[in-house]
Amino acid sequence: MANFQAVKVTEKVWWVGAIDWHLREFHGYRTSRGTTYNAFLVLDDKVTLIDTVKAPFFEEMRERIASVIEPEKIDYIVSNHAEMDHSGSLAMAMQEFKAEKLFCSMQGEKALKAHFHDKLPAMEVVKTGDSIALGKNSLAFVETKMLHWPDSMVSYLTGEKILFSQDAFGMHLAGSERFADEYCDSVLYEEAKKYFANILLLQSGKIIDLLDNLPGLDLDIDIVAPDHGPVWRNGDHGKIIDLYREFAEQKPEKRAVVLFDTMWHSTEAMANAIAEGLIQSGISTELISLHSCDRSEAITRIMGAGVLAVGTPTINNNMYPSLGDMLTYMRGLKPKIAVGGAFGSFGWSGEGAKQVAEALTLMNIEQPAAPLAVKYVPDAGALARCVEFGKVLAEALKNKLES
Repeated sequence: MANFQAVKVTEKVWWVGAIDWHLREFHGYRTSRGTTYNAFLVLDDKVTLIDTVKAPFFEEMRERIASVIEPEKIDYIVSNHAEMDHSGSLAMAMQEFKAEKLFCSMQGEKALKAHFHDKLPAMEVVKTGDSIALGKNSLAFVETKMLHWPDSMVSYLTGEKILFSQDAFGMHLAGSERFADEYCDSVLYEEAKKYFANILLLQSGKIIDLLDNLPGLDLDIDIVAPDHGPVWRNGDHGKIIDLYREFAEQKPEKRAVVLFDTMWHSTEAMANAIAEGLIQSGISTELISLHSCDRSEAITRIMGAGVLAVGTPTINNNMYPSLGDMLTYMRGLKPKIAVGGAFGSFGWSGEGAKQVAEALTLMNIEQPAAPLAVKYVPDAGALARCVEFGKVLAEALKNKLES
């Protein structure tokens, strides 16, 4: 046994989750700093466990609980979210801890039954406005459907003023520190933005609704405790809430991303020239090659950009596979991009740039210029056209920002 220890959050609440130091892929994106699966133990007349952990980490969670209280003294377990990184050890927990009740949302009940079939006891369904008395504290529930699953809900612990926010306000960040104020702001911003871009971007509208409605729920929040990453305390929870509003609003920035892949560097040369046109027009610009940048990092940088120019070679009458993958990923996440443009090189048939333009149209990205295609290696004239292409995109963005 490793003798894992719980971490005190307040006098009544302990972190009893697990650290996954080695996770490098989650939901199709790279998690370069690993993650945590957060679970929280509430000590009251009714001892309550908020969420569990991914199945392989059950023993780690059990040991942390045992460092505070005998696990068999747990009365209630709350499942805020049925996804298996939080519910994977739920059946084991119910069996070993012999909790009296398991609480979840109506959609959570359906999902948990589909996950575990007959391995869970009858569940008690809760909805927005419901609460359960624990003793000195009570636990209130707010459904947050599609943030980011249909079953998702958050729980609010009165007295301790803690919002257990499941996947909202979290990030994939493994570390020995449990609280956000123990990390530097740059790391928190980077990981929060990457998490939002790859997990929650699709649900931006619902996140704005939640943020707008939080004050009306009369929740006096001191601590935000998500299911991944550090806990926000000491008034710092306002930082992550403000960041989520910024990310969700997706206001176009005076910034451009030129995204491309290349076979023989012709598309790369075009990308550099287009970037130069944008830069000459006063637009902060970044080039991203999918040869050296994975899609999860790319979408993080794309989120919020005012301009997105996408370039591809043509191979076998199609866009390059990496661009097909990236654009499919983007389409599912629905980023709001003010201005877009398609470009590319080709040797025989030249469908690639047109296919990129079609993909941008499907994402409702306005394109002020027709797709720019160059056969084989771009000469000085072709590169000059690329510079002008960048300037056209820049002008279109400026007009949108001024309107």
